[in-house]
Formats: sequence, structure tokens, C-alpha cells
Amino acid sequence: MPGKPTSLTGRSLVAGAAEGALLFTDVGLSFWGGVDALSGEVIDRHHPLSGEHLANCVLAIPSGRGSCTGSSVMMELISNGHAPAALVLAEADEILTLGVLVAQTLFERSLPVLCIGREAFAALRGQAFARVDDTRLTLFDQPSTDASQGHGTAVFEPEPADATSVELTTHDQQLLAGEHGKAARVAMHIVLRMAQLQGAKSLMDVTQAHIDGCIYTGPASLRFAQQLVQWGAKVRVPTTLNSISVDQRRWRELGIDPALGEPASALGDAYMAMGAQMSFTCAPYLLDSAPKVGEQIVWAESNAVVYANSVLGARTLKYPDYLDICIALTGRAPLIGCHLDAQRKAQLLIKLPDLDELDELDDAFYPLLGYHIGALAGRRIPLVLGLAQAKPTLDDLKAFGAAFATTSAAPLFHIAGVTPEALDPALVLEPGNPIPGINIRLKDLLLSWRELNSARDNQVDVVSLGNPHFSLSEFAHLARLCAGRHKHPDVVVAITCGRAVLEQARNAGHIAVLEAFGVTLVTDTCWCMLGEPVIPPAARTLMTNSGKYAHYAPGLVGRPVHFASLSECVESACSAKASGRLPTWLQPAATLESPAHV
Repeated sequence: MPGKPTSLTGRSLVAGAAEGALLFTDVGLSFWGGVDALSGEVIDRHHPLSGEHLANCVLAIPSGRGSCTGSSVMMELISNGHAPAALVLAEADEILTLGVLVAQTLFERSLPVLCIGREAFAALRGQAFARVDDTRLTLFDQPSTDASQGHGTAVFEPEPADATSVELTTHDQQLLAGEHGKAARVAMHIVLRMAQLQGAKSLMDVTQAHIDGCIYTGPASLRFAQQLVQWGAKVRVPTTLNSISVDQRRWRELGIDPALGEPASALGDAYMAMGAQMSFTCAPYLLDSAPKVGEQIVWAESNAVVYANSVLGARTLKYPDYLDICIALTGRAPLIGCHLDAQRKAQLLIKLPDLDELDELDDAFYPLLGYHIGALAGRRIPLVLGLAQAKPTLDDLKAFGAAFATTSAAPLFHIAGVTPEALDPALVLEPGNPIPGINIRLKDLLLSWRELNSARDNQVDVVSLGNPHFSLSEFAHLARLCAGRHKHPDVVVAITCGRAVLEQARNAGHIAVLEAFGVTLVTDTCWCMLGEPVIPPAARTLMTNSGKYAHYAPGLVGRPVHFASLSECVESACSAKASGRLPTWLQPAATLESPAHV
């Protein structure tokens, strides 16, 4: 006999009612790179839900993680009918919620989003069916009607009334009233909705924006941008653009299908029509316009957010796609989270093994470490102890931060003695407020190494470099490794980078060396958007030095990956084989394993 239904209550982030089979996981999910925007399949091959389809289920996840573009994927799924019937969270997630709110505004289609807290969330494990009614979640052994198919409704919220919990300036009220045009009015409405959900008491001015919503995820992403242009949208602060989905100048030459090339290029044009700069880079911190310590900005693109907060000491949230452009159109952002001193404190201590006891570290150490710590941190801001003596470079921190942002939902990390706010680590600790700590062992890193190395044979068909976009110093390092050599004729070696850095590298003489080696250079886009034919259809195995791409590639392009240092990537480019060797600094962990684990 069916058991008695169980009811829980929570905070409704988006109102509505829906029911369906409950799809539960206790691992956060990045919708971008983790969920196919056309079909709703979970394509993150490292995730427990890999292969599941989200359409019509009640999806229960602790939170999102990873890419800011998750909001765009959510909006696409709602618009094409492959979204979950409802979303249940342990912790409020701005990225996924924002995607629902934009779908409401643009398409008048939605789904209920409910946050129930961590303790209640744990009780969902093993449950079969669920129904969401605004603030209430009801669990069933059997569907109450036809919940196995999933169905429901979500309430379309009108624009907020004048009475609001957020303090507004006269200018804010003018924007909301439409005195600066329809695009600014819609943008201000979305900013205010998010501010209310986040619990912000007021808004603040920002000095610059970096837009991640220029990534093409499907027709809805282009419709959103073109609708803003039709409404007269113009940015109010200096605004740069993230990588788009194609090399805008060369996508035809590279053999990209016009079905992607044309709308992806048009999406970039739409954002430039709003006044954004033609930067097309996922590493805006490499531009001359990079913000200074303490500067209040609005950046999207997960690796850029983490780098800006952690390495530059600027202040931004991990802004969802579409909220980024809404803030750029208004110049106003919620005064919340990492914009505030108190919200930038460390919440987790991470202690590393004694690095002096290890053989010399190579550049694979930092993305591996960032990937591992991100998974441990979740939404918590970590303070990492034990790296100061290693003196990581800016490229090391870039690689660390990108991998950290892949597995973590936190917008910030501190490294004692290295990052600007933690040069004195006591400054990022709250006096009298002890925080939990974790000791990382070398064998823990070995487990993450094996997770990133998903390839099972030693063949290498493609070497993928530049995720995030290559810096000038990375070009210099690679040119030294490649000088006087030539890649194997059967291996594609491709680097993605921004246009500005490419010209710097060309002027420095690095590009001539790399072209002699046989490298393909791609600007404007990044590896997370590249597929065939840049990756030849016959290619079976990839190799990369990027922890971020090693995680995403198996799901995005359906190929396993070898993860290794830059020098190992060059050796494999020449031989078409991966050595399979562990880095010397990681080898002691393998020798400590028992035979059962070897």
C-alpha cells in the first residue's frame, strides 16, 4: 500500500505548481556544459545524473555550480519544452532562478523553483514522486495523478509594484517607470526581481560589465538579445564581451555549419549594437580595462568572476547570463554578496601537504588543485594554506581559478600569502568565528587526476589549449617548447585566444614559431564552444592542460581526455601518443596505494 504523503515547506523563489517523478542528486549541477540545451539530457559525464533527461521531472539538486551560462540553458529548455516540471534546491541559486525569470519576462513561460534548506533536502533521497505548490513540497510513493509524465503551471509575475523591499533612488524609479526606454525598464525589472530574491536592501553603481550571455545556446538566446536591441537597449557602463560560439571572422573558413555560425555571429552583433566592445574573450582580466582592487563591477563567465574577485581583488558576484546585460543597461546592481566586505571572508580552511617534500611542481598542479578544492568547497569561500612558498604565477592562478569555478559555486577563493586580500590571512578570517578545515592529501589529488584523465588508451588526436584564453606569457612558454619542432601530421593542435592577446603574441614573434610547429589559432570563441570540424570527426581522443576543459569535454564533444602539463601536451602533439606518466610530484601517491587500489 502507498505510504502517507510527506509535506515540507520552503522559500518559493518562483511561484507555481507542478508535479512529476522526483530526480534527486546531492551533487550540484552546471546546466551549461552539464545539460544539453536542446534535449534536456544531462551530459556531464562526471555527474551522478549523467544520461538522465530532465524534461517533466521534479529536479532536486543542492544548487547549481560551474558556468554562469546555466541561466541561458535553463531559458532554452523552458522555451523548447525540455525543462524540468519544477526545480527544488537545498540552497538558493541565482543562476538557475534567473533563467526562469527571463523566460517569464520574454516568453511568459516558467516553472516553480523552491528552496527548502539542506536538512530538508537530505530527506528527499529515495523518494519517488513530488509536487510543488508555491512554498510546499509534497512527496509521494506513487503519482497523485499522472506525475510520472510531469505537468504543472507556473505563475507569471507582473512587474513589481512601487512598494518594494529594495531602496530605490529617483533614477532607479525613472528606469523602472520606463522614462529611459523599454529595454532599460525591462532590465531594471529583472535587476529588482533578483535583488528582492537575494535579500538586497539597496542597489549600487558599477564601473564596468563583462557579458557572458553572448554565448549562443539556441534560438531563445538570440531572441532575447535581438528583442533588447529592438527596444533600444544601450549599455550605461563600459562593457566587454565574453567568447562567442564561433570565430566571427573565420567560422566559414573553419568549416562551421551555417546553422550555428550565422545565429552565433548575429548574437555577437546584437550585443555590440547595444554598445558593448568587440573583445570576445573569456579572459577579460588580460585586457587593459581589467579592474583594480576594490572596484565594483558586474562580470559573468565563471573563470573571469573568480579571477576578478580572487586575484585582482575587484568585487563581483558570479552573475548569471542575462542579469549581466540587465545591469550593464541600468548601471545598477544589487548590493549583496561579495560586493560587501563581510561576505568576502573565508568559510573553509584548506591545508595542503608540504610541497617542499615533493619533486618540482609543473603547471598541471594548479588546475588539478583548483578542481579538487572547488569540489570540496561547494558554495563556501576557501582559504588555502601552504602555497605561498611555491609562488604561483598569474597563469597558475588563472588555471587554478578556472578549474575551481568548474566544480564550485563560490565566486571567490583566498590563498594565504598570495592573493591580495589574504597576504595576511588573518584579514579574511572572522575573529572569534572558527571555520571548518580540511587537510588535502596527495592521494586525494591522485583521485581527481584520474577523474580528469578519462581516456583509456594512449592515442592523441587533438591537443586543446587556451581554456581559458591563452595569455601572452603562455604563448611565450609554448613557443619555447615548440621551437625547431613540428607536430605529428595526424594531430590537430589548436589554441583559442582573444584578438588583443593574439596581436601581442604576433608582435612578440611567438606566432611565427607556433605556426611553423603547425598550430591552428582560433579567436573569439573558446574550447567549450568548439566542436567538429575543428575537432575532426574521426578524432577519438583529446589532450589538454586545462582542468576546466578536461571536465567538460567528454560531455560537450563526446571524446575522452588526457589531462597533463603543457610540456606533456607538446610531446604528445609530436608523437600522437600520451605517455600515461604521472607527474613526478604525484608519483609518491601511487606508490602509497595498496594493491587493491592500483
